[in-house]
Amino acid sequence: MNPVTEALIFVTGLIAGTLGGLLGIGGCVIMLPALIFIFHYPLPIAIGTTITAVILTATSGAIGHIRMKNVDYSTAKVVAISGAVGSAVGSIIFFYVSNETWLLNFILGFAFLYVSIRMIYEGIFKRRMEMKAGDIVPGSNTAKATIGFFIGIITGIVGLGGGYALVPSFIYLLSSPVKIAVGTSLASFISMAVVSGAFKLYQGVVDIIAAIFLGIGTIIGAQIGARLTKVVPAWAIKAIFGFVFLFVSLKFIYQGYRILF
Repeated sequence: MNPVTEALIFVTGLIAGTLGGLLGIGGCVIMLPALIFIFHYPLPIAIGTTITAVILTATSGAIGHIRMKNVDYSTAKVVAISGAVGSAVGSIIFFYVSNETWLLNFILGFAFLYVSIRMIYEGIFKRRMEMKAGDIVPGSNTAKATIGFFIGIITGIVGLGGGYALVPSFIYLLSSPVKIAVGTSLASFISMAVVSGAFKLYQGVVDIIAAIFLGIGTIIGAQIGARLTKVVPAWAIKAIFGFVFLFVSLKFIYQGYRILF
């Protein structure tokens, strides 16, 4: 990798971290399509590199939210354990389907379709989520473990899952306060990213240098994004990027259809 590409990948991580911090979404939903459509990484390597980079991002974000006391430790423990198991299962599935790029494209397409619909809804129709009081994620351990396990499987297969899936699951399914949902999701997601990243490293589908540059960029960008929340209307940016991700989802689905047929 030449210095120019390294710099561009770092900037990609910076942008991903800034938007992630501003909008409350995971940096992986920006890094993954960027690696595929801008840097032309093969799909399996883009997935492996993204989830490895997110180890740094999630750890940094979790430390910040721990300091702000935004983490429900009992929930994080349950979700982290069940999510790690799910990530191992998903990573094993990934091993068998990594050459089926049409299938990975379809899975990513529908995953990004969900992201786009949620962002458009929150940006245009809802604008801002109800700010519930409290310092825990409600719900039974069984419900939390189930959420963690299935999101872990998704993480293992396509390298997505933290902010894009855990946060709305905590908020909409378990009625969690938003700040607790964000902090707890980051703390929970570290184990999923580590397990999935370890499998991808073993399978040889990680560009380690790119993952490091992306990770460092997202760490810095997340701090910028957190500060921008005070001056930028997040709901408007969320609506705009909802339509961007709608295009990304359709592009993935089209590519999967083209490969299959």
